[in-house]
Amino acid sequence: MNYLFRLTFFAFLISTINYAQKAPKFNLQDFYNYDSELEYTVDSIFNTLSDRQKVAQMIITSGGEIGKSEATVKKLAMQDAIGGVVYLKGSKQKHTEDIATLNAISSKNKTIPLLFSMDAEPSLFASRIKGAKDVGKTIDIKNEAQSDSVVNIINHELRDIGVHHNYAPVLDISSDNEAIKSRSYGSNKDTVINLANQFIKCTQEGGIIATAKHFPGHGLVKGDTHKQSVYIDGDLQEVDNYKKIIEDGVLSIMIAHITIKNNDEYSTNELPSSCSKNIITGLLKQKMGFKGIIISDAMNIMKAVTILDNAPLLASKAGCDLILMPQSEINTINTILAEMKTDAAYNKQVMQSVKKIIRLKVCAGIIQ
Repeated sequence: MNYLFRLTFFAFLISTINYAQKAPKFNLQDFYNYDSELEYTVDSIFNTLSDRQKVAQMIITSGGEIGKSEATVKKLAMQDAIGGVVYLKGSKQKHTEDIATLNAISSKNKTIPLLFSMDAEPSLFASRIKGAKDVGKTIDIKNEAQSDSVVNIINHELRDIGVHHNYAPVLDISSDNEAIKSRSYGSNKDTVINLANQFIKCTQEGGIIATAKHFPGHGLVKGDTHKQSVYIDGDLQEVDNYKKIIEDGVLSIMIAHITIKNNDEYSTNELPSSCSKNIITGLLKQKMGFKGIIISDAMNIMKAVTILDNAPLLASKAGCDLILMPQSEINTINTILAEMKTDAAYNKQVMQSVKKIIRLKVCAGIIQ
């Protein structure tokens, strides 16, 4: 018995040591903090990459039943031409299998592991993971305890599948807007801010990256950017929603395809906000001090950007770190690389974006 006990204990000890060796050194709470070891880790990874590999880190393609085909996504991963995948719709089992396949490709080819994302807002959750528990609609969440209960369910499902990044919550003030509807916490500004902030806090404490959206505000506009160009006419009434969210450490913000007119300071000159340097760099980065990851809204189907000649490049030049669902990932990489060669300031900006993305992957435990 003593021999068996010692043998069992020794096996347990070895497994504990192995686990400790594999445990991530950093977590999401480290992203905004200076740490010399973290800086060294990021720089070491960054310096091994070619410019093409660096730019590829900025590209998020789509997967799932209504995303790009499984074969296309696998080919992009094997070409080291993407930094991540957003899964749009499918079963838990299929999402899990697809992510495992892509992780195996990264491991075999010794490329940087991919960042896996999902629009797992409460209102969209059941449609993104078919068969998952229905957590209700965002508009029906009324207090922090209820929010935490919903987030814990969402986080558990995302971790099980292998998803690191949740494109939620919505900060838009509205339950009536055509595009937002029940995805909002409602029409009371303070309620929206408090519940969204709690959603972010609980999400990130659970090891999942949260995303505040849709900057600079999609609630008080008319129309749906999936179907047409929509406008903020005059003042930016929802920008202040983001102040508390930024102060409290949200890791990413998504930029809407909303055009701003009749605003002397923040006109977008007929471009969507997602392609406006005035909004992303001038307002969000410089004036509001956001230092996290900035991601564009989807570039493949939104009317406001598909009518532009080169929306992905414009979004990157405006200050987006991650380009979501460009129509052609390879063309986007090539266009960005070509622009970098002729614009030294833009080249520097891209390098800063890539370092932020690598830092996020290290803090999320994606790179260990």
